Amino acid sequence: KHPRVQSMLEADVWFEPAVVIEVLGAEITLSPVHTCAIDAIRKESGLAIRFPRFTGNYRFDKSAEDATTDKEIVKTYRNQLKKLGES
Repeated sequence: KHPRVQSMLEADVWFEPAVVIEVLGAEITLSPVHTCAIDAIRKESGLAIRFPRFTGNYRFDKSAEDATTDKEIVKTYRNQLKKLGES
């Protein structure tokens, strides 16, 4: 596992963070497994994309350091909750 990768998962293969891709998903959900923004919303829970799909777009204009941050994902998750509350 690359030192910049923070994960509790045991993967068969790890890749060095180098390429930024675009993904779409049904929603962002709380996850007991994934560590994105762990403890930011609920203790011992991270955030995950439900039904993630690769759009086919590689973002060659961005480096791995320019990818969406934990804070941005938390903001998106909270906005999603607000929209659900308005429905």
